[in-house]
Amino acid sequence: MKLANNKATLSFSNGSPSVDMPVYSGSIGPDVIDIRKLYAQTGMFTYDPGFLSTAACQSAITFIDGDKGELLYRGYPIEQLAVNCDYMETCHLLLYGELPDAEGKAKFSRLVSMHTMVNEQMQFFLRGFRRDAHPMAIMTGLVGALSAFYHDSTDINNPQHREIAAIRLIAKMPTLVAMAYKYTQGQPYIYPRNNLSYAGNFLHMMFATPCEDYVVSPVLERAVDRIFTLHADHEQNASTSTVRLCGSSGTNPFAAIAAGVACLWGPAHGGANEACLNMLEDIQKMGGISKVGEFMEKVKDKNSGVKLMGFGHRVYKNYDPRAKLMQETCKEVLAELGLENDPLFKLAMALEKIALEDDYFVSRKLYPNVDFYSGIVQRAIGIPVPLFTAVFALARTVGWIAQLNEMIGDPEYKIGRPRQLFTGSTARNVLPLGQR
Repeated sequence: MKLANNKATLSFSNGSPSVDMPVYSGSIGPDVIDIRKLYAQTGMFTYDPGFLSTAACQSAITFIDGDKGELLYRGYPIEQLAVNCDYMETCHLLLYGELPDAEGKAKFSRLVSMHTMVNEQMQFFLRGFRRDAHPMAIMTGLVGALSAFYHDSTDINNPQHREIAAIRLIAKMPTLVAMAYKYTQGQPYIYPRNNLSYAGNFLHMMFATPCEDYVVSPVLERAVDRIFTLHADHEQNASTSTVRLCGSSGTNPFAAIAAGVACLWGPAHGGANEACLNMLEDIQKMGGISKVGEFMEKVKDKNSGVKLMGFGHRVYKNYDPRAKLMQETCKEVLAELGLENDPLFKLAMALEKIALEDDYFVSRKLYPNVDFYSGIVQRAIGIPVPLFTAVFALARTVGWIAQLNEMIGDPEYKIGRPRQLFTGSTARNVLPLGQR
């Protein structure tokens, strides 16, 4: 962060003296006005619901240009990372700032593999949940419980503790997600295998049974790895901001990440691909592909209350750069599994065709986003819809940890304390019960 050549001057129409505020520039992106001394100088706060115009931190991890449809991890375009690197390399990049060489990748991957098992008592912890509990309810509990099992790495101010907590969380999240799935299915848990890749190990724990060998498909393995890479981080979104805010109190990394999992559960955030598949299933119940045109007309009618899920994005005003990559993976997976003619997938492609050709959607840039395609891919692989957001949380864990570590290392970081514009009652006296 460097001081810009210009400054911002805030003037008032009531005759109060104007206030000069420094302006800082980042390496790319909009400049920021430093308002930290605003209250001391004016007695006023800024008002910014949702913090949509507020930079709450400085970060060197992820940059998004929504107008250009650009996503960079540590400066590398997501299009290049998804094609040339796997998820372990991406994790190393986000955590340490650079892509590893061959030796560094092998060492890091081995380190993660050596921490994939979870304490055996986790099985008993799971039994406290109903079998039909939502996987995200289970995951919020399991991730938070890690601090009870691994209390030797809970000091957020200790760099060694943060390092081992980071590796433990990245390594154990696939195991926990697979355990949550197996529990809801009433199937035995499958232990991790250190001879498999990160994505391959996840697929094995999800779909293997003690009855017979499970062979991981290279196509599905690549697809899952790409899902993880595309979702690894996404700048200062709701769940990342939650992790940072939670961590600013000095709580342990497991608790901070559990807070991120809870935030991600929301349908406006991580639950978007789940909502997308639910929408497709609703259209299928209405009559399937013959009703797509009718459904899209309802979407255009603002009074209908019908929403198109999986299209458009709050940040990307152009095409979601992750969507094209996920679209390629989607076609590979459907071909591999022979599902090109599956009714639900044909329905999805019909929706996609209309959205890419109809001027109503094109002019509003309501293109299919990453949630649309990743939901289709996950369903094809056999991951149940309620588990989609848990897979998202698994992928995003490394981004949350990188952001948390960056915040702790920032000499300017303070405990989060947003302000408010109070509109309630002014001071008043409590009357005796009989006089109220």
